[in-house]
Amino acid sequence: MKEYKDTGKKDTRSGFGAGLTELGKTNDNVVALCADLTGSLKMDEFKANHPERFYQVGIAEANMIGMAAGMTIGGKIPFTGTFANFSTGRVYDQIRQSVAYSGKNVKICASHAGITLGEDGATHQILEDIGLMKMLPGMTVINTCDYNQTKAATLAIAKHDGPVYLRFGRPKVANFTPENGDFEIGKAVKLQEGTDVTIVATGHLVWEALEAAKTLNDQGLSAAVINIHTIKPLDANAIINSVKTTGCVVTAEEHNYMGGLGESVARILSENHPTPQEFVATKDTFGESGTPNQLMEKYGLNAEAIVNAAKKVVARK
Repeated sequence: MKEYKDTGKKDTRSGFGAGLTELGKTNDNVVALCADLTGSLKMDEFKANHPERFYQVGIAEANMIGMAAGMTIGGKIPFTGTFANFSTGRVYDQIRQSVAYSGKNVKICASHAGITLGEDGATHQILEDIGLMKMLPGMTVINTCDYNQTKAATLAIAKHDGPVYLRFGRPKVANFTPENGDFEIGKAVKLQEGTDVTIVATGHLVWEALEAAKTLNDQGLSAAVINIHTIKPLDANAIINSVKTTGCVVTAEEHNYMGGLGESVARILSENHPTPQEFVATKDTFGESGTPNQLMEKYGLNAEAIVNAAKKVVARK
């Protein structure tokens, strides 16, 4: 098996901040808007270096989206920043009408996604946002796995013409992808080859999938691991080609199993190569207050859950 090293735990939101800081230096058209959460979104350095291109909108997320849409008309590339819950659920109408419908070049950057927001509880967590955003025509949906990949994605979406939803998180997680690596929108990354089961993971669950693959290997099962950083457009070929070898698949995500990555994978497979599938995701529920690790364990979003799902789906072949 290929070995992956955690070079030191970092929060993915800081990867976004680092990418935005670099864009500030290299692209004069990049502007940043924040809804009263500059520190939480790690936008401080951009603000300090480019105060004329930073807009503190306050707790007015709908207004922020409207402003961002308008700025694109003048050729600007606006990056909006707030928690994922407020980036999507609170302003869905504005995103649909002002951004997606007219294909505005707005980058909706959303931190504190999923239940790993932790102690702030269900009202600040969101487990439905991927579903909300992927259903919007023309919207690109990206969910990164670590600091390095989040920084690379932030740089990449500035070059992409069209609306993007970039999702990342609050906690410090394993940082294992290459520093300054390439990020190709819509192109999955095969992390492990395998012959018995395919694990398709996104976001914080990618590292858990790699850990699960090691456990499965020790138990005599060969697991392929695919990092799906772009949920829309989905790299169908990477998934189909893998399951043609393994004959079954586990999808893993920090999101409701309704509307997330798992459903997108199920659609692709049902249309092209029907395959037994197990879902590692939250099961039609809200979250609650607790530490990220406590919540990931309670809701079955960790390596142990992926191992159990893999054994179950292999038995169904």
